[in-house]
Amino acid sequence: MKKFLKTTKKLWIAFKALFITLHKLNVSYNQVWGDHDDQKFIVRKFFKKTDKHLRFRTESGEIVEIQGAEGLNYKIEEM
Repeated sequence: MKKFLKTTKKLWIAFKALFITLHKLNVSYNQVWGDHDDQKFIVRKFFKKTDKHLRFRTESGEIVEIQGAEGLNYKIEEM
């Protein structure tokens, strides 16, 4: 039964993804791109976008909050 529910959930997410615009988000905590502190996400929806704070929902449904005291550098690309 659990396997059926997991499969159904994955299919539902894939179906909804056909109608939702996804974004590719690259976050860096400093001015240098490509070093060890960079993070990449696939974002379904943004809740808050400011210089020091990002809050968003990922493709898999997780809510992520990222904060930087000195500010964040981020790039958003539409997929």
